[in-house]
Amino acid sequence: MKNSFLDHELKVFSGRAHPALAQAICNYLEIPLGEADIFEFSNENLFVRYLENIRERDVFLVQPFVSPVNTRIMELLIMIDAAKRASAGRITAVVPYYAYGRSDKKDQPRVPITARLIANFLEVAGADRLLTVDLHAGQIQGFFNVPVDELTALAILARYFRESFGPERLPEVTVVATDVGDAKRARRVADRLGVPLAIVEKRRIGNLERVEAVNIIGEVKGRIALIVDDEVDTAGTLVATAEIVLRHGAREVYACCTHPVLSGPAVQRLERAPIRELVVTDTIPVPPEKRLPNITVLSVAPLLGEAIRRIHTGQSVGALFDED
Repeated sequence: MKNSFLDHELKVFSGRAHPALAQAICNYLEIPLGEADIFEFSNENLFVRYLENIRERDVFLVQPFVSPVNTRIMELLIMIDAAKRASAGRITAVVPYYAYGRSDKKDQPRVPITARLIANFLEVAGADRLLTVDLHAGQIQGFFNVPVDELTALAILARYFRESFGPERLPEVTVVATDVGDAKRARRVADRLGVPLAIVEKRRIGNLERVEAVNIIGEVKGRIALIVDDEVDTAGTLVATAEIVLRHGAREVYACCTHPVLSGPAVQRLERAPIRELVVTDTIPVPPEKRLPNITVLSVAPLLGEAIRRIHTGQSVGALFDED
């Protein structure tokens, strides 16, 4: 796939959030990762300098919003501003994980819509478009006045389980949505696998990171439950869902998500959880201390790399999923 036009015009740079993913994307594209100097002064001010010419280049900046989230957001904003002032031809913010996605609406009095605020930040900094993966809510796309390409890792996850379960066990699987709001996402996986869907009813306890699962719609008795969610944060929802499907007679529980946030007590909860395997992607780096024996990490680098290639050459990104 080596292409001198790509090599000359396309530039991919990484912030400090996930350089391994950026390098894997460049390996897919068969181009070198761009060189940039990014560091933090003793007063916590950030500094960015590109170490190569990007004038009129098509620049892609890879930076998921991971811990420390606010620092990584600010870092990307400064990267965008530096690229703009270096006369980049077009700047695409590649944000595999878009933090603050849960703050997508005003569901309580006197609260912000932070997902919209982040969109405003990116645009004002100078981003010409956004490339992301599995937003928490699709409406976030509408917060932007620049083009947004939202990819999905559901096909990657579904393909893994289709091969893992095989034709013998696949008919025994029921895909489980963690709540009604995630039913559409889970339905897409169920349709890809050709298996039924069940939905857990839950309620969140105030602003606390605790949920209570209260009921299940669908049949899981005697079946293999495959829980599908967009992210695992503190793992409270995932563990509650696993426990309720087991109480309703499921014989085994598997789970998958796109974004392994794994914050706070997540690892401790997952160590005790009755989940045979949790399959995630590398939109967020999973450090060794969080890689439990039952956690499998799949790469989204080829997906992002192909999307970048298509954006750069003016081809359809949506066709990626038509071809799956």
